[in-house]
Amino acid sequence: MSTPESWLDQPTFKVGSLLRRLTEAGVDYVIVGGVAVVLQASPRFTRDLDICYATAQENLERLAGVLIDLGAILRGVDEDLPFVPDTTTLKRTQILTLSTGEGNIDLLVNPDGSPDYTTLRRRADRMDLDGFIVAVASVEDLIAMKRAAGRPQDLVDLESLELARRRRR
Repeated sequence: MSTPESWLDQPTFKVGSLLRRLTEAGVDYVIVGGVAVVLQASPRFTRDLDICYATAQENLERLAGVLIDLGAILRGVDEDLPFVPDTTTLKRTQILTLSTGEGNIDLLVNPDGSPDYTTLRRRADRMDLDGFIVAVASVEDLIAMKRAAGRPQDLVDLESLELARRRRR
């Protein structure tokens, strides 16, 4: 596969760099959302990286380390609000929408329509992004998540994912 920076990264959204940092830190995660649709089905514009992650203490520590290194802040919240993306914060939240210097990242513990994390990870496809392997939610799991979300973009994504599923059969 070509270099992530050449096909996913935009000037203010460096998906390849975000994924490399998470992977190199040993974070246990699965890509879901728009980036997963791009990797599984068809190119489309997305403004953030959505990941689902394991909630084991060691993994939360690795994820928190990456977020702190990236200078992650809450997205869409007054900047005066104190925020540290540490393990305590990660343990208490189900969804975090963050901004970093590399781009936006959304952290989801239990996305709507998703199976439990262990099943999501087991069924995920492994993809090589120029020398590092990422787990991408399976087409079937993405379809279930998109159906559960039901937003207009999700309905468009469903069409692409259904086509991808038929091509794979």
